Amino acid sequence: MPLVSTPAIVLATLRYGETSKIVRLATREHGIQSAIAKGALRPRSRYGAALQVLSEGAAQYIAKEGRELHTLTAFDVTHLRVGIAGQLDRYAAAAAMSEVMLRLAPAAPHAESFDVMAHALAMLEAIPTEAVESYGLRALWQLVSSLGFAPALAACARDGSALPATGTVRFSLTEGGALCHACAHDRATIELPRQALDDLAALLSPDDDLPFLDARHLAAHRRLLARWVRTHLAEAAELPALEAWQQRNWFPA
Repeated sequence: MPLVSTPAIVLATLRYGETSKIVRLATREHGIQSAIAKGALRPRSRYGAALQVLSEGAAQYIAKEGRELHTLTAFDVTHLRVGIAGQLDRYAAAAAMSEVMLRLAPAAPHAESFDVMAHALAMLEAIPTEAVESYGLRALWQLVSSLGFAPALAACARDGSALPATGTVRFSLTEGGALCHACAHDRATIELPRQALDDLAALLSPDDDLPFLDARHLAAHRRLLARWVRTHLAEAAELPALEAWQQRNWFPA
């Protein structure tokens, strides 16, 4: 049984018995992994406060061949991300990312999605309050894209032909993005104003400035992203963290 050491992010924890925790980890070299942290709930546990959701560090575990649950031997924390926990907008976006990562990333090496997640957590902790919601959209779109589900925006998702140069564009969840007039005919689509399409393209590009989105447009973009995830990734699974982030239901209506 080899000892594995890898950069990791704690995505979820579950109490196991009186003194232990099961942790779900995003690892850079081995994808999503589960491990039992024996004694983690004891008052003088060697883990201390390290095994908090969103904590980032170096995990060591004994890998059990043919088993889905390994044995955690150490977690040397580098970031507790307390700045995220202190504001609901930041935490909601991070929790939605953790849920997408946990449900959809493979149990195999996938360094790109891990790096996107780690960078997004650092940004969500540091970014000014007024930019949190827009950046949360960008972070989730980039995570989804890193997992292989980026929407087609530059050309028709179905046949690759040019999109209309002006006016509204038809967007299909099932076809994978924007459609030309011919391909949009008789298909279920969402009508995107040109500005909404440009804003979506900016959210998907890490090099572009974040678009300015008022409350109504933020809500529309959250709905679109949540529907995209459910259509392409969730396979009818419940995604409560994504739903909470979309609805912003921690605030009174």
